[in-house]
Amino acid sequence: MHDGDILILKGHEVDELLAGRELELMETVRKAYETHQAGQSSLPHSTFLRFPDSDLNRIIALPAYLGGDFEVAGMKWISSFPNNLQLGLERASAVMILNSALTGRPETILEASLISAKRTAASAALAAKTLTNGREVSTVGLVGTGLINFEVVRFLVASCPELRLVRVFDLDAGRAAQFQGKCHNTFEHVKVEVVNDIKDAFRNTPLVSLATTAGTPHINDLSYCHPGTTILHVSLRDLSPEVILACDNIVDDVDHVCRANTSVHLAEQLVGHRDFIRCSLAEITRGDAAVRKDEESIAVFSPFGLGVLDLAVGALVRDLAIANRMGTPLSSFIRETWIGGSEASRACA
Repeated sequence: MHDGDILILKGHEVDELLAGRELELMETVRKAYETHQAGQSSLPHSTFLRFPDSDLNRIIALPAYLGGDFEVAGMKWISSFPNNLQLGLERASAVMILNSALTGRPETILEASLISAKRTAASAALAAKTLTNGREVSTVGLVGTGLINFEVVRFLVASCPELRLVRVFDLDAGRAAQFQGKCHNTFEHVKVEVVNDIKDAFRNTPLVSLATTAGTPHINDLSYCHPGTTILHVSLRDLSPEVILACDNIVDDVDHVCRANTSVHLAEQLVGHRDFIRCSLAEITRGDAAVRKDEESIAVFSPFGLGVLDLAVGALVRDLAIANRMGTPLSSFIRETWIGGSEASRACA
């Protein structure tokens, strides 16, 4: 590629480049979290574009810069339109632009819905491995049967080879059955059991992943959970603020997660402080905080979803694409500079 060109990476190319790299992506996410924790990043708040005739639909801009070993800047522009499912379309669609951290010039445009799903699942699996603290995870409960929880299963299968049973709950029985079939066709040694009561997704399992489209809390009691359960609160708005306040809370970034009416934000509004948040996940992986408050508490990981993770995974995809000569170069996308050539010569005369 030449200066002024942009590399275009389509969805199927991103899928091919990331296939089978679950453990590598978890390590990439860990490094991105720790780089951010060390202050080697710039991460403005996400901007939510909402529509006056719909409370469900939104498009979110996540700009970021990630330094350290990454040295990349850019933005993910991701939409969430839940009613797309009724049209046979995915709920989320996204595009990402990667810019040079040296010149600021855009260098790569990627289809980013899969990157978003995989960085989310990699983050959840990293939290699961960290917070279960070496204990075997043979059974997992899932609430929500969309792409995110499917990818969570993929990453847990890779990182927890002892996993044998997944219990799933969804308000839409048809989607749950479809999810079950897709898992059976994809994950050879894992049995998927559809349950009709959300409580059954929590019972007798050390790990539960919540990935729903809920806009307001709907889980007000965790008394049916086994002591020491880990909950991956990926969708951020399922647990009531009272439940949050009763748990051991770990987040990805305290400032980011305490906004947009997440369950953690609602808990902050209820008590007027953030002291109920014990630490970030990176503080645990860096050894700066204990893995758990105690063995009996229910640990809840609430990740807001940081743009630095998208950049880290996007940069990995870009580098793999260049190494494998994949993607479509769009030549001369950026116009030639007006300050060079004969014009500059005349200006200096």
